[in-house]
Amino acid sequence: MTRPRLGIIIASTRPGRVGLPVGEWVHHRAVEHGGFEAELLDLAEIALPFFDEPKHPRLGQYLHDHTKAWSATVAAQDAFVIVTPEYNHGFNAPLKNAIDYLWAEWQHKPVGFVAYGGVAAGTRAIQMLKPVLAVLKMIPMVESVPIPFVGQLVDADGQLQATDALDRAAATMLDELVRWEAALRPLRG
Repeated sequence: MTRPRLGIIIASTRPGRVGLPVGEWVHHRAVEHGGFEAELLDLAEIALPFFDEPKHPRLGQYLHDHTKAWSATVAAQDAFVIVTPEYNHGFNAPLKNAIDYLWAEWQHKPVGFVAYGGVAAGTRAIQMLKPVLAVLKMIPMVESVPIPFVGQLVDADGQLQATDALDRAAATMLDELVRWEAALRPLRG
């Protein structure tokens, strides 16, 4: 049997973002973990326009090629990790837009979180994401990786220098994603 697929969504799209090195670190951790075939899904590269489909996503009748491509990408994943900044006590607009494009493609998939920011470490963004994802029938993991003062962990080469505590938290989250992905697999048919 092939390993399940893990989509690591980098939510930040702004120039100079730390989301890219954080997402690359998560991808590296997931590859080392070995429980998934991991794929980076960078919303800056995917570049979805503001939601522009004429029909409700629940119908799955997509008009635009960018929606069809995003649908295929999300549908192909068995689990997700969302790498999100915290903006004004919440998550960012490009992430909400990417979520809102689809409906069925998200269902019955577990989702973990790697959030970053200042003193609150992105935890408020995670808390705001949970009810949004729950209505899509996703299962948010309790185990997450909040990264406080993330800017202090990015070196001159733009690489995240994760602490042992962050590496352990990522391993724990990935372990739970493996367990939940297997449990939810029958629901995805």
